[in-house]
Amino acid sequence: MKHLLSAASVVAILSSPLAAAGLETYLEFPKEMPPGNLAIGPDGRMFMSVHEFYGPELRVVEVMPDGSTKPYPTETWARAPEEDGDGLRGVLGLRADREGILWMLDGQGEGQTGRVVGWNTKTEELHAIYYVGQPAARPTSFLNDLAIDREHGAIYISDTGDGANSAVIVIDMQTGRARRVLEGSAFTVPEDMPMIIDGREIKLGGNPAKIGINPITIDPTNTWVYFAPMTASSMYRVRTTDLLDTSLSDVDLVTRVQRYGDKVISDGSTVDADGNVYITAMTDNALGVTKPDGTYEVLFQSDEDLPWPDGFSMGVDGYVYATINELHRSPVLNGGEDASIGTYRIVRFPALGTAISGR
Repeated sequence: MKHLLSAASVVAILSSPLAAAGLETYLEFPKEMPPGNLAIGPDGRMFMSVHEFYGPELRVVEVMPDGSTKPYPTETWARAPEEDGDGLRGVLGLRADREGILWMLDGQGEGQTGRVVGWNTKTEELHAIYYVGQPAARPTSFLNDLAIDREHGAIYISDTGDGANSAVIVIDMQTGRARRVLEGSAFTVPEDMPMIIDGREIKLGGNPAKIGINPITIDPTNTWVYFAPMTASSMYRVRTTDLLDTSLSDVDLVTRVQRYGDKVISDGSTVDADGNVYITAMTDNALGVTKPDGTYEVLFQSDEDLPWPDGFSMGVDGYVYATINELHRSPVLNGGEDASIGTYRIVRFPALGTAISGR
């Protein structure tokens, strides 16, 4: 399913700022601390995954107000586990909910089962672990991002998979049951469009990078889950009640998915209370937004300052925070060579609508 940008979206893009003027660099990190995704708790504490594409020792850190970092949740948990001990194998997605639980998506490795680890940031104790094994997962699964729905007791995971089998995984937090939905649907698999950054087509595993569902987020009322393939020109949404309705077949569920609006190739996403879905538009070195009327607008663009914007988090201060990490220059996406120059930072800007953190 391929959609061209609407005329209104094209006008919005052409009339948008062509530089990152007005975008604030909140924090900068040294070369050994490439940021992944962000999570800001209801008390304002900030947590960050360290992007595994750079092969870091630490998986997750807490980011202090002065820009320093410390291993999180503990010295042991922040690193790879030894045999069956505590630790995290590789975290991309993470979210902090309104109860102060930090949810870390610990993707599966060879011979390992993916899982979601919840840590209570108030009591500094392990809260829960949910495992994502087969048949909800596939041998080619790549658990990429997640959204937390405490109102309905559910976790929604984007499984990028191998592209053909991209899907959403739904976890029931009460029973621990995991279900795979929308596998191979037009809303989860990539479109046939090249991922070109700085004039180079990005390759993954030697093949052109055409990547399925990745960005996924939930609105503050826990009514809608917004999601999209990374390589796609559309943002979609579906009601949480439909995702949670086990009586619906996949054929039925497909009819409940709505096309929300235009977008470009993108990585992370978040949404404010007014329905503005923010995306990290890494092929444009930009931050953009899909608006409730379906149009797409570039908010900030800079080839120098915004090389691969990655993940978002809403702050308690009304700002939208985003990570920058040059991921196209990482060994995984650059033929095994690390060509990054260390433009690792967190930027922020005021939300267009009402921002609510911790969800």
